Amino acid sequence: MKTKIHRILCATDFSDVSRMVVPYGIELAAELNAELYVAHVIDLPTISVYGEAVFDPITQQQRFMEFARREIENQLNQAPVEATPLITIGHATEEIASMAADYDVDLVIAATHGRSGIKRLFLGSVTARLMRMLSCPILVLRTIEELEKPHRQTIPFKRILVGCDFSEDSNAAVECSINIAQEFASALHLVHVVEPTQYKEHLTFPAQAGEPLPADLHEAIKQKLSAMVPADAENWCEQIKTSVLVGKPYAELVRYADLYDMDMIALGVRGHGMVEHLLVGSTTDRVVRRAPCPVLSVNPAVRQ
Repeated sequence: MKTKIHRILCATDFSDVSRMVVPYGIELAAELNAELYVAHVIDLPTISVYGEAVFDPITQQQRFMEFARREIENQLNQAPVEATPLITIGHATEEIASMAADYDVDLVIAATHGRSGIKRLFLGSVTARLMRMLSCPILVLRTIEELEKPHRQTIPFKRILVGCDFSEDSNAAVECSINIAQEFASALHLVHVVEPTQYKEHLTFPAQAGEPLPADLHEAIKQKLSAMVPADAENWCEQIKTSVLVGKPYAELVRYADLYDMDMIALGVRGHGMVEHLLVGSTTDRVVRRAPCPVLSVNPAVRQ
């Protein structure tokens, strides 16, 4: 059954990176006739956004709260949807996750500036942590400056790409994508990327990116992808396409999204293992940093 998106929460820190989040959330909420919440967390140790040093945090809190409320009201000026500011003090990740749960939010929208490598490893990312903490899906936007084609962050989503590795995570991403596709009568593209090291027992040749798979393996994967989509999906879906590619999952998914002009990529959140995640990032992390369109991240471990 379809699960409608009733409540959307936009997370903003008023930085240049996050300034696209609220307008995007307004447009999406208007399309879905959803309630909109705009959340800002005042993190006292990190207050450069407020333009002053803090010598007495207790006495400054009210000023920061008032500043945040004015900023949100300005961004919501004449918004054609019901919108509620949510302002609190604390650690951004924990507070946003708590607000999303308290208000029974169906979707969080946040932005990322695509930081990678050692800098990202040590500094961390609020959005990256939210991807692993939230009890609802999170839609991650890229900054306009990073995109070669800014118009790709468009609504409605007419073409949705779902990366499928047949794990619990990707199954949840398929489910969420189907719900969204129902709202917009979208074309749904389910893609599985064969990474040769994971198919050693099936591959009799050193497969490289772009090379064909053995016909029987290719057909078996295509059938498994098709089985993930409800039988009645053709009644409301503009197109259902299944594809099997060979290569590194993050690289092939980004390439596919760019080639077929996708409006959204949906993925489960978790990577292959702790060491890979800490040092180089999971497939979802890598796609988020490179995607030409928004990325929907779903964490079934938290949703249950």
